[in-house]
Amino acid sequence: MQTIFPSAAVLRQHYALVSSLRAQGFAIGAADKVKPMPGDLFMIVEGEAPPVSARTLVLAEGPVAATPFNDGNPARLSFGPEDAEIASGFASAMLRGAHAPVAADPESLALYALAERVAAADITVLINGPTGTGKEVLAKAIHMGSTRRDGPFIAVNCAALPETMLEALLFGHVKGSFTGANAAGEGFFRAANGGTLLLDEVAEMPLALQAKLLRALQEREVVPIGATSPEKIDVRVIACANRDLQAEVAEGRFRADLYYRLSVFPLSTRELAARPGDIAALAAAMVLRHAGSRARLPWVTQGALAVLKAHSWPGNVRELENVIQRALLLCPGDAILPDHLIFDRAPAAAPAQAEGTLSNIVQLSEFAAIRETLAQCGGSRTETARRLGISERTLRYRLAKAREQGEDIVRRATA
Repeated sequence: MQTIFPSAAVLRQHYALVSSLRAQGFAIGAADKVKPMPGDLFMIVEGEAPPVSARTLVLAEGPVAATPFNDGNPARLSFGPEDAEIASGFASAMLRGAHAPVAADPESLALYALAERVAAADITVLINGPTGTGKEVLAKAIHMGSTRRDGPFIAVNCAALPETMLEALLFGHVKGSFTGANAAGEGFFRAANGGTLLLDEVAEMPLALQAKLLRALQEREVVPIGATSPEKIDVRVIACANRDLQAEVAEGRFRADLYYRLSVFPLSTRELAARPGDIAALAAAMVLRHAGSRARLPWVTQGALAVLKAHSWPGNVRELENVIQRALLLCPGDAILPDHLIFDRAPAAAPAQAEGTLSNIVQLSEFAAIRETLAQCGGSRTETARRLGISERTLRYRLAKAREQGEDIVRRATA
């Protein structure tokens, strides 16, 4: 856990930002009580002397501006109260690094806090969630938080490898064990020895190979193709799936014994639309990641942020990253405006003959209930969510989904 030492002036003038960074996983230190260690970070206000320039973030009030660390110089952040959410995202990204895991939504913060505890225990983890929601990022965070952090982290996409080669690639082979095996192959399990092996899209693994994976997990050993004796391995396995593995077990497509061996500690990532508190932090981190050599980072304006939060994100975090990269190409100056945001094509509308299907009827009834309750509550989303027995986050997601399908429920309910 990284520690930030804010000056007394920062605590007086920017306490909300300090609290936000604490919630995002930073430890906040007091220089008068604890001696800063090498690698610790500092925050000061403009005009104060930086303790260590290359690790100091300077905060200022005024027109929005974000200048990243460069050539040993401090990073600088200037903003007003109305831009505090994006400012918090930029501060976190610049202090933590462009490629570090990002979380600001309460549910995401709780997930990463749980993952930090899981990392300390050398157990197998199963991460389930929709495509593009950051499962591999979470797996890497678990690896980096474990005692295996100095060992290798090897990610294998089981869906991307040819089925005929998957066994040899996972468990290795000896020279001459099959046609074309002109040299011995180590295999991913042995390559990851002492570290972590991520099996992504594990639901795509053939049933026959699942049995061999189960044995490797149980016995902590592998038998390379063509070998007669097993070899011990010291590997932590993290598996990821974008399908419900329990349903796959019920359908006979996944072994029940392997499921329970993988699911020692299950974690779940959620779709981006269900955690809107992450959007500003993710957008800021992606601006930093893809801004290239720009001396100043383009600021995500309030209008652009509102548009990002209103989108339903069918492509999740990957789609958001695409949108930010396009915006950086289109933005000529230091501000990302709504006009710079180009979204992927909306999902195709359902065929006309399917309009009377049960799912569509349920959705139309749901939209009608939200519209009527919103009108009864005078447009209050908080009261509407309370009466409907759902969270405000779920209500925002439903409203965004309706907009994607051409119905502005809020406008119709308050007209």
